[in-house]
Amino acid sequence: MLAAIHDTKLVWMFSGVLGLLMVLTLIGQFPESRQRGNSSRPVRDDLDVSVRAWWKMITVFVLTIILGPHGSLVLFAILSFMAMREYMTLVPTRRGDHLTLFWSFFVIMPLQYLFIGLEWYGIFGILIPVLAFIFVPSSIAIEGDTAQFLERSSKIQFGLMVCVYCLSHAPALLLLKIPGFEGHGLRLLLYLGIVDQINDVLQYVVGRLVGKHKIAWRVSPSLTWEGLAGGVIGATALGTLLWWATPFTPWQSAFLAFAICILGSAGGLVMSAIKRDIGIKDFGLIIEKRGGILDRIDSLCFAAPIFFHLVRYYFIP
Repeated sequence: MLAAIHDTKLVWMFSGVLGLLMVLTLIGQFPESRQRGNSSRPVRDDLDVSVRAWWKMITVFVLTIILGPHGSLVLFAILSFMAMREYMTLVPTRRGDHLTLFWSFFVIMPLQYLFIGLEWYGIFGILIPVLAFIFVPSSIAIEGDTAQFLERSSKIQFGLMVCVYCLSHAPALLLLKIPGFEGHGLRLLLYLGIVDQINDVLQYVVGRLVGKHKIAWRVSPSLTWEGLAGGVIGATALGTLLWWATPFTPWQSAFLAFAICILGSAGGLVMSAIKRDIGIKDFGLIIEKRGGILDRIDSLCFAAPIFFHLVRYYFIP
């Protein structure tokens, strides 16, 4: 924690986020912003709800600073557990799946974060996409229940990939040993979160205000080409401007921010498709009017692993 306090660039980044949230919170309190008949009122109301959700996410980041790299792995493991629980609660399972779910929650999930903490890159990189991919259907097959076998095993595999494997790459950023950037992984995690969330909010705001051309209206009625362009361009520009807090050059920062935006957008769209298929609006109710854990991290889950591997591949000898 002391190292984080003495990291001037991290303090500047974090202060900027806090300042922005405070300004947005104050704007939401102005009576004139809530007048009846104001066409932008739905956008403002939704933005107010998002700001309250972001305060909770900031709390998670503060805990990450306090707990340090290895304590943060425990924190994100808890988030993975909560997200996986939301997902599996909504996905129909059978008695033959119960033992497989036990192994998934209480063995595979902890091992994924343990291997990250031990910095066993080769193992944590294949544990879920290879070993768990084979284990899940094998375990269900041993139980002898073949009803909807492929569908059941695929749903558990997908839950492990998104809620555990993908999300675990976010705290893994704290352990990367980039030459000349050692001990500053918190900046990378904050950079990822800032770009990802700004992309989300700009897509929504621009889409609601000027969006006319739907991308996939049956999946996400609010997602438009105008909103996508506004989010990607705005968040990429912001990521480029934050290059000074990273080990990247401005052009590298622009490329990585663009990748985060595109992948985050894909994550939000895919998870929306799942919700439409199940027939629900949100995965949970833990965040007021903003759904569950998985609703808030859907874009992050898709962006985190690619961002991690790009950084690791190009910036670590």
